[in-house]
Amino acid sequence: MTMKTFQLVIAAAVISSVSGCACHSTGANEVGVLTRKLAPFGKKGVQDEVYASGATYFFAPIITDWHTFETKLQNLKMQKQPGMDGVIDDVEFKTVDGNDISVDVTVTWRIDPSKVPHVLQRVGESTDDVQERLVRPAARAYVRDGLNRLKSEDFYVADKRFAAAEEAKALLLTALGPEGVIVEQVILGEHRFAPAYEEVIREKKLAEQNGERMKSEGQAAAEESKRNLETARGVVSKDIATAKGELEQAKLTADAQLVKASNEATASLTEAKSRAQSIEKENAALGGAGGRTMVKLKIAEALKGKRIVMVPTGKGANLQTLDVNDLISARAAQGTLKK
Repeated sequence: MTMKTFQLVIAAAVISSVSGCACHSTGANEVGVLTRKLAPFGKKGVQDEVYASGATYFFAPIITDWHTFETKLQNLKMQKQPGMDGVIDDVEFKTVDGNDISVDVTVTWRIDPSKVPHVLQRVGESTDDVQERLVRPAARAYVRDGLNRLKSEDFYVADKRFAAAEEAKALLLTALGPEGVIVEQVILGEHRFAPAYEEVIREKKLAEQNGERMKSEGQAAAEESKRNLETARGVVSKDIATAKGELEQAKLTADAQLVKASNEATASLTEAKSRAQSIEKENAALGGAGGRTMVKLKIAEALKGKRIVMVPTGKGANLQTLDVNDLISARAAQGTLKK
């Protein structure tokens, strides 16, 4: 019997022993992979074809196997909280400066649909197999590699933690991409140092916070002093401006009063000069014949209506007479009568 005849016999026997075909389906977030145990016609083993999601397929039973893999995002959580078996699953490692630390880590990943045949051949038969056999051990190793380059204090700086998580993600992508796993994100959760170091860090952080607070208070006090100084300068400038204004006003008032007094003095002097000149002219006029005549008139006016008595000046019958005209002329000549 030739080999071809033998294959035909085997195929006929298998087909005759099975009534109908097996039905296989894929969910909305699944893809399928077919494995042929016997292949009278075609390739034996895992097939290269990827069966799309949300469909139903029919294959011969017994001689074929059917596997499905989820294509939606998966979250691998490695945390301190114990699981069903009581195992604490957070990632532990040492920092650059030698301190022990543990970190809660979540790795978001998914299977590359185009590589599910390779995943079935090299990794496992289900999504859970892929996570436990490949993703978990790789994540723990490469996340350590990304994080143990940090110093202890760097875990208190968000930007440095984020950069370390991105580095761990890049390492995982490089390692798992060829195996059909795409890592979307590495998320770092709570971190924990040894209790003694935690206390040291806490005290240091408190000291730094107090230092920052005192620095802020000092800066606030300096700003307050600066504002007070500027306010004082403003008040002084205002007072100086007010004093200058008052001084200028006083000067203007004094100048006005000086001008007024000067004008009044000039007017008084001018008036006095005019009066003196008038008197001088009047005296000059009185010193002449007209003046004597005026004196006589004044004396006459003074003696008008007065009784004149002749009184003897010596003993006996010596009687002297008074010539009034001569008296007036003598007085006028002496200048004893004035206006």
